[in-house]
Amino acid sequence: MATSRKAADAAPRNPLDLPTMDDLKALAEQFKLPGVDVNALVEWQRKDLETLAEANRQAYEGMKALAERRGEILRETLAQWQETLKDATGQEAFARQTEAAQRGVQQAIDHFRELAEMEAQTRNNAWKVLQDRMQENVANLQQLFQAGKR
Repeated sequence: MATSRKAADAAPRNPLDLPTMDDLKALAEQFKLPGVDVNALVEWQRKDLETLAEANRQAYEGMKALAERRGEILRETLAQWQETLKDATGQEAFARQTEAAQRGVQQAIDHFRELAEMEAQTRNNAWKVLQDRMQENVANLQQLFQAGKR
């Protein structure tokens, strides 16, 4: 027995699913609030969701770049150690290892600083996207309240 389209549409949704723009519009139209521009509310929510998506995209791209850079650093470090220890024997090997360890400590500090700066920049970029949208929302609310006072 085939289920009808309406029966499939009436199936309960997961309450954790985000509502679609059509869902929001239908809900707002259900209440028919006088003086409320449903399309403007839906547009507002659409922009909020787009902003979240953009912030997530920037965070993902930043973390991806961070992981790639960590991989590069690891490969470079291993190659340097291999080169340092190649053909080294006895006292010469010990001297090379000591020198390499000293350089390695400084490089580790430099790399740690570089990665921390990359991570901070990623976080700041994603947060800026959200901040800009929040400021836009505050400005929109101020306009709504001023329009309501008239």
